[in-house]
Amino acid sequence: MTQQPAFFIPHGGGPCFFMEDPKGMWAGMARFLESLPARLPERPKAILIVSAHWETRGFAFTGTSQPSLIYDYHGFPPHTYELSYEVAGAPSLAARAASLLKEHGLDAHVDPNRGLDHGVFIPLKVAFPDADIPVVEMSVEQGFDPAMHVAAGKALSILRDEGVLILGSGMSFHNMRAYGDPRSSAGARAFDDWLTETARSNAAERADRLAQWPDAPSARFAHPPRQEEHLLPLLVAAGTSALQGERIYNEEVLSTALSGYRF
Repeated sequence: MTQQPAFFIPHGGGPCFFMEDPKGMWAGMARFLESLPARLPERPKAILIVSAHWETRGFAFTGTSQPSLIYDYHGFPPHTYELSYEVAGAPSLAARAASLLKEHGLDAHVDPNRGLDHGVFIPLKVAFPDADIPVVEMSVEQGFDPAMHVAAGKALSILRDEGVLILGSGMSFHNMRAYGDPRSSAGARAFDDWLTETARSNAAERADRLAQWPDAPSARFAHPPRQEEHLLPLLVAAGTSALQGERIYNEEVLSTALSGYRF
């Protein structure tokens, strides 16, 4: 079986891809998400996706065979609360992933009831609209320890050899107050440049840099203190790889640089 890649993908703003977008603000990001299947060596056996919108003590994995959807966005048009994504879960993968983390000294458990939040079903509905690949969602750990998230990725890396596509779903810039302000552009670009340089580093250097990411240029502008949950999925994805990463998506949206990466 061919090794699957790991990606960090931006999931956009709420259900943005399924609303009117007269200015095409989200068109480039949507095209990137649509391109994901063509970037794979073969059809994945399953998808393990880390969502910025699920924080738990220890790491958690969805263990239901028929996950429901969690419409965890607010103030959007009524039809966006009727979106469907009827995908199967993969309880055996959830159990194996939790076991791998425990073997590496990390706290992990399976949640048998939780559904898929919009950090999962929104980008997957764009990238894999047929909903025919089983999906397990993984949480971020609520302590936000960056080294722990890189270590979690390393523990899960063997799944890539077993046909599992690993996705980190978040945003490389996530300062809600800064979006749309032209003054944000320079700071967002400074952090994006650092993040891209880090992604392209060898695995050991990348892990060290990511563990110290708050010291990066404009880091706390891009991800304010205690609000870095949208960056943590990238750390997990990066941790799964022993190779240099590459930036495969970049554009300016709402006056901020946003990127996606392959590891």
